Amino acid sequence: MPIKRFIDKIPGGMMIVPLFIGAIIRTIDPNMFDNTVLQSSFTGGLLSGTSALLGAFYVCLGSTIEFKAAGIILKKGITLWLGKVLFAALVGLLIKLFAHDPNHLFLGLSALAIVAAFSDTNGGMYMALLGQLGTAEEVAACSIISLESGPFFTMLILGVVGLASFPFMSFVFVILPMLVGMILGNLDEEMRSFLSKGKDVLIPLFSLALGCGINLTQVVKAGGTGIVLGLGVVVLTGAVMFILDKLTKGNGIAGLAASSTAGNASAVPVAVAATYVGYKGIAATATVQVAASVIVTAILVPIITTGYARIIRKRTTTSENDVQHLAHVEG
Repeated sequence: MPIKRFIDKIPGGMMIVPLFIGAIIRTIDPNMFDNTVLQSSFTGGLLSGTSALLGAFYVCLGSTIEFKAAGIILKKGITLWLGKVLFAALVGLLIKLFAHDPNHLFLGLSALAIVAAFSDTNGGMYMALLGQLGTAEEVAACSIISLESGPFFTMLILGVVGLASFPFMSFVFVILPMLVGMILGNLDEEMRSFLSKGKDVLIPLFSLALGCGINLTQVVKAGGTGIVLGLGVVVLTGAVMFILDKLTKGNGIAGLAASSTAGNASAVPVAVAATYVGYKGIAATATVQVAASVIVTAILVPIITTGYARIIRKRTTTSENDVQHLAHVEG
């Protein structure tokens, strides 16, 4: 049975198929992960161990990166990270200037929901897509992009007095597995060869775990507003990130892969409302809307990114064939 061949025909198949399987499992039984027996089992670890699986992926990925490529990682990561945060800040400013509702509503969406969804990238999705379609350096740039995670930048953008300081050690722990892999891979070619084989295997595994954190019924609950929010993230941030990727000598794939909303962004509205009472009345609605954006972007971003990658691949193949044909004719 050609299972892999079938999955490979689907855009981003090795990520999106396991992700949907996980989402279906979560939707059928939303409370299954409350089961202590499941939590303590290998199955529970596989379905909910996103962090551990991503950590292993980072080690394998890091082994393929040469130290001389560190500059590329910083350049790409900082550009995409700042681009996402600054664009979300611009959107928040426009809402503040032109939306006169007390909750700063625009198209039924609060500034809280919009900024939370726009400013936090789904790092797991980014890594899965770039692991298949991009370079190791582009995947490693996620260690910088991951700074968006949590309520800090949302609160900063909204001008709310919130977290007193950004936890520096969290950034250190994010990049540590990748650094371990880089050290091993640069010290020993055999270790690089050994670890690099695990990179592709881990993509469907952590995609399954990511999917198990998504409940598909949240799209229905959020209604049209949550879908509009997700579409806005894909279209608007996608355009900005695509341009920034091109400006840093990329082909646009990394920019499109970063135009999503992270699953942990769903928790941001409640965290912000806990600090700023002015948002308590809309926190629940904002949470559902952001959750819908997570799902909408999880569906669209892999399709758009892989579709664009196929176009690039086709153009490259055509150009190479034209060059070979011309050389043959001239010869």
